[in-house]
Amino acid sequence: MAPTTVRGRLVLDDRVVVGQLTVEDRLIAAVALDEGADDASLPYIAPGFVDVHVHGWGGHDAMGGPAALDGMARGLLRQGVTSFLPTAVTAPLSTLASFAKTVREWRPTAPDDGAEPLGFNLEGPFLADSKRGAHDAAQLRAPADVEPSDLEPLLDGLRVVTIAPELPGALDLIRMLAARGVVVSLGHSAATERQARAGYEAGARSTTHLFNAMTGVDHRSPGLAVAALLEDDAWVELIGDGLHVDPALWPLIRRLKPPDRLLLVSDALPIAGTNASQGTIGGLKVEVRDGRVTLAGTSTLAGCVVGLDTGVRNLVLSGIPVPVATAAATRAPLALLGVDDRGRIAAGQRADLVELDSGFRVRRVMRGGGWFG
Repeated sequence: MAPTTVRGRLVLDDRVVVGQLTVEDRLIAAVALDEGADDASLPYIAPGFVDVHVHGWGGHDAMGGPAALDGMARGLLRQGVTSFLPTAVTAPLSTLASFAKTVREWRPTAPDDGAEPLGFNLEGPFLADSKRGAHDAAQLRAPADVEPSDLEPLLDGLRVVTIAPELPGALDLIRMLAARGVVVSLGHSAATERQARAGYEAGARSTTHLFNAMTGVDHRSPGLAVAALLEDDAWVELIGDGLHVDPALWPLIRRLKPPDRLLLVSDALPIAGTNASQGTIGGLKVEVRDGRVTLAGTSTLAGCVVGLDTGVRNLVLSGIPVPVATAAATRAPLALLGVDDRGRIAAGQRADLVELDSGFRVRRVMRGGGWFG
């Protein structure tokens, strides 16, 4: 295949510069910068987005089987997502084991015209009942009540799992999973600040949808959100729809978290990318009103119906610098997973790219050197 050239406003680690990429054999072969140029008519060229917390897209459920995973991957790619983790919700361990097996067997056959799966994410079942959100209370488990052998079918391919650190046996489970290379993310938790810090000290490395389904910033009773913001090494997920976390708080997060520890996620549901006003997640009914998803008949938020591209765009439009907003959807999630062959505009990196217009809307997506969309 002949080399391909891509010209635009290149989103680098620390700045945006007009330049040109040469793509060859699925990689960025060369980067030429034109430091003095300033052409607002050119598109932005950023690394492909990476969504590590996404339950579905376009009517396809991450837990729905290989065909659903195919559809989900293809739909996500059109939103600028070139890599992702299919994410399960709380369910019986046997169901989660089946999900894990399905993803493992599907990965080698995942469509080339879809986002690439990097493993999978389990949001549950080790969650606090009082902070369960849109998870089935009947399927929640305490880590102390589960034998390590029961978890073995889940571990191959498991990249991220959410655990409430205050649950009986949680710290031991965090230590075990961390030792096996799994990223433990604290969330859906009623933990005090001290209990949360104990979770990070035990080996937890991330935080599931910051501020949502967790104890917060109370001046007399600080909780998990405080520990997450002050633990410099901990990543924090941010859903950038402007509904889960008011944009007035985004500057606070930026000031407290090192730039490489902020990661954007969509937490998108299967009905995202459709016009449906009703759907289900983990067997629970949800409804959409004015873009806000809640458990049917309640005010409990239940995920999101917009993509990671919308989150990036919202951060940019709020005044967050383009390189910072982009890094939260590229380099940060990849660093969390220990993946370093993509996520930067640099020679030798995989040619997973997204082309964006001046309003930061996706125009087309390159995965492995080929354009889609």
